Amino acid sequence: MASLMENLIEVLGTESREYESLLGLSRRKTPEIVSGNLEELAKITDEEQIVVERINHLDKKREEVFADVANVINKDVKTLKIADLVAMLASRPEEQQKLAKAHDELKAVVQNVREVNEQNRTLLENALEMVEFDMNILQSLKAAPETANYDKGALSTGAHMGLGKKGFDAKQ
Repeated sequence: MASLMENLIEVLGTESREYESLLGLSRRKTPEIVSGNLEELAKITDEEQIVVERINHLDKKREEVFADVANVINKDVKTLKIADLVAMLASRPEEQQKLAKAHDELKAVVQNVREVNEQNRTLLENALEMVEFDMNILQSLKAAPETANYDKGALSTGAHMGLGKKGFDAKQ
């Protein structure tokens, strides 16, 4: 049981460090989003993918170790929480403290990653809105306004300025 707890604490610590790495990359991404540096943004995203792969591997390993712990203490892995394990370790305060610390650090860094990613998501949405706005302006500049020409029945002819059937004749 002691070695399982040590494994769980080790995996939680390693996972926490990987999330710290991901947090650093997410923070590096923010100014690149603001400046619109797509090249650097792509590099950072590639680095993030590598870190995420390592986190996924560690997450599976943590689930395996946690399932082993649940099996040893005869608890259902689906309902068992790390907080429950911390409470069960009251007779072993050193392990209890290490597990609680590893769990709290992981929880805190995951929350920080969520916050920075939410900020980056908002910045990206704003950037997309600006691109859409710019495209709408460019499209509206191409459309010339209607003239105030009327036919005999006092109805608008709907002619557009600058748009005639004839183009520029270079031969004249």
